[in-house]
Amino acid sequence: MVNPHAGEAELLVNGRSYALKLTLGALAGLEAALEEGALVDLVQRFEQGRFSARDVLALLAAGLEGGGHDLSRDDLASAAISGGPMQAARVAAELLVRSFAVPEGK
Repeated sequence: MVNPHAGEAELLVNGRSYALKLTLGALAGLEAALEEGALVDLVQRFEQGRFSARDVLALLAAGLEGGGHDLSRDDLASAAISGGPMQAARVAAELLVRSFAVPEGK
């Protein structure tokens, strides 16, 4: 079960549901995988609709890692994602929002 209040987002890969989460370690790995700029640059690319497939793949792979799953980036790249590339991009954006949103009332 995915908990959006804990920053989790759901991704269906090869018919299986995965709870993705960006932990601090996953974020550090994501930043290294991007090879350019900082996480703020990634967030801005998503906000402006200028993200790439590489951004989406890196984000989802980091979310899988943070969620404790052993599905590799290469496995994810060749997997069947329910909803296709557009759904993958939506989940990646949702993961960013849930990870960096300030809880209401704070």
